[in-house]
Amino acid sequence: MYEDSPYPTDIREYLYKILVIGDLGTGKTSIIKRYVHNIFSQNYKSTIGVDFALKVIQWSPDTVVRMQLWDIAGQEKFSGLTRVYYKEAVAALVVYDVTRPKTFEAVPKWKADLDSKVSLPGGEPIPVVLLANKTDLKDETSTSLDPEEMEQFCEDNGFVKWFGTSAKDNRNIDDAARFLLEEIMNREAEHASQQAANEAATADRIQLNQPRAAEGCC
Repeated sequence: MYEDSPYPTDIREYLYKILVIGDLGTGKTSIIKRYVHNIFSQNYKSTIGVDFALKVIQWSPDTVVRMQLWDIAGQEKFSGLTRVYYKEAVAALVVYDVTRPKTFEAVPKWKADLDSKVSLPGGEPIPVVLLANKTDLKDETSTSLDPEEMEQFCEDNGFVKWFGTSAKDNRNIDDAARFLLEEIMNREAEHASQQAANEAATADRIQLNQPRAAEGCC
């Protein structure tokens, strides 16, 4: 009796662990709250250790994506735990505060920490997007947001893209998350395709190497 139902019966579901990291006070929690719950507050407390949030997305009629966002504390005393927190992550957002240059100077440190502790199944680095946050405070901005300079910085440091964001104004947060999700899914598809090709090549080699049946058996 469900033959005429407009809803697909074969739903594909994906769960992706995504890290949100950066120095203390850069707005990581605010970005997550805005993205997941569409709320903003000036009074969030600093994250202690790690916090979690889940964003469920109907990516297509037959595809549901669950983004598990890990809000990692920026305090130095928690840096020794990042290897545990990073485990099984498939992507990350690195956040800095455009009004505090020292948080931008710390960005390469966060990226290097990621690259040393987590990677994709094929061994390549996970995709990472850089968020230049608090752009609503542009009158107080002391860190340059020159697009060409930022693009060069991303290329030099292995970021797939950067976005100027504001949790307060809800600026570019959805766009950044969608871009990162597309990167995850594209790389996953490429890995699956490569794996299938390798398996096919292995099967061909096995078939070619199998001994032929003896001819003229008595």
